[in-house]
Amino acid sequence: MTIADRWLLPDGMDEVLPPQASRMEEVRRALLDLYYGWGYDQVMPPPVEFLDSLLTGTGTELELQTFKLTDQMTGRMMGASADVTPQVARMDAHSLKRQGPVRLCYCANVLRAKPDQYQAGRSPVQVGLELFGHAGLEADLEVLRLALTSLTVAGAREVHLALGHIGIYRSLVEAAELSADQERAVFKALELKSPGELASCVEDSVSDPLLAEMLRSLVTLHGGPEVLDEAREVFAEAPQAVGAALDQLRALYQGVAAQHPEVEFYFDLAELRGYQYHTGMMFSAFVPGYGQALAKGGRYDDTGRAFGRARPATGFSLELKLLAGLAPSSRREGGIWAPAEGDGLADAVRQLREQGERVVQALPGQRTGPEQHQCQRQLVRQAEGWRVTDLPASEDPS
Repeated sequence: MTIADRWLLPDGMDEVLPPQASRMEEVRRALLDLYYGWGYDQVMPPPVEFLDSLLTGTGTELELQTFKLTDQMTGRMMGASADVTPQVARMDAHSLKRQGPVRLCYCANVLRAKPDQYQAGRSPVQVGLELFGHAGLEADLEVLRLALTSLTVAGAREVHLALGHIGIYRSLVEAAELSADQERAVFKALELKSPGELASCVEDSVSDPLLAEMLRSLVTLHGGPEVLDEAREVFAEAPQAVGAALDQLRALYQGVAAQHPEVEFYFDLAELRGYQYHTGMMFSAFVPGYGQALAKGGRYDDTGRAFGRARPATGFSLELKLLAGLAPSSRREGGIWAPAEGDGLADAVRQLREQGERVVQALPGQRTGPEQHQCQRQLVRQAEGWRVTDLPASEDPS
C-alpha cells in the first residue's frame, strides 16, 4: 500500500469534519431535548449484539445490511447494529419491562454492509424514537407530529409527508389466498409500480374477479387526500380490515393537518417498504433538494414477541448527517482571538467562555492567525483591562 492510499476510506464510509460536526451536535441536542419534553427517555444501545437478538423480527433486508463477526469469547455470531429500532424493542421487552406506554429515544452510530436505498451511506448517525404499549391511533398521531416537529427544529421549511398502510395490501392478499410464489410475483409487480406486470400476475393468480380488480387498482391509488375518497369507492366490497386501514389514514391526515397545515400530503396505497416489518401505517417525510426521505417510520407491533413480551409499537428514525444540512448553525459565528499571554488574561478568557463565547488562545510561537481559526474578534489589553474588539480590516492572519 502506498502512502497515498492510506487515507482512503471504504466506499460509503465518511468522516465528519468542522463545521458539520458542530452542526450535527447542535441538532442532536435540540432533538433529544424536544423528545425529553414529550416524555421520551433516552437509551444508548450497544454497537454490537448477538445475531439471534439483533435480527429478531426484522426480515431479510436488515440481515443483508448487517456486518457479521464472531465473538472471540463465546464463538457465537454477532452483528454490528444496522438499525437501532430492534435494539430498542429488546430493551422495552426484556431490559425495562415497564407497564403501560413506554417512550424511548436514542441517537447512535450504526454500520451497514451496503448503502440504505432510502437514507444512503453505510455509517449513518441514527436518531429517533419509539412508543411501545399503545395500539391506538393516538400513538401513531403523536409519532407523526413529532417527526414533523423534528424536521422543523432541524430547519426544514417545506415538508412533504407520504402516508401508506401495509394492512390494505396484506388484507387483500390474505383474502385472495395466494400461494407464496403467487404473492411474491404480485409483490414484485407492485414494488416496480408496473400496471401491466401487475395485471398479468393478478390474472394468473386471483380467481375472484372482485379481488382481482382491487389488487390491480392498488398501483393507481396514489396522490393527494382525494385518493382516500377514491379508495373508499374501489374497496367498498373489500374485507373489513381494508376499510379500517382507510379510516386510520383519514384520521391521521386530519389530525396532522390540523396542527401542521403547511405540510403537503401524499398517499400511496401500494407502498410496500418494510412489508416484513411494518404492521400498520407507514410514512416518509421529504424535503425539496434531498433525493431520499429525511424521516421514515410507522407501526411495527409485536417485535418484542421473541423476547417474551409482544407489545404494540410505533416510531420513526432520521439520519443526523442529512438533518445537519437543512439550515445553518444558530450559534454565534466567529470566535475571539486571544494572545498567548498577558497579565489577567486567564481570568478574562475564562469569563468569556463562561458567557458562552468561543475563545481561541494563541500558543507561543504560533504562526497561524485569527482567520484560520474562524475568529472575527480579538481580545486586547486596554487601559481599563481586557476588552473584545473587532479585528482590523487589514489584519494579516499569517
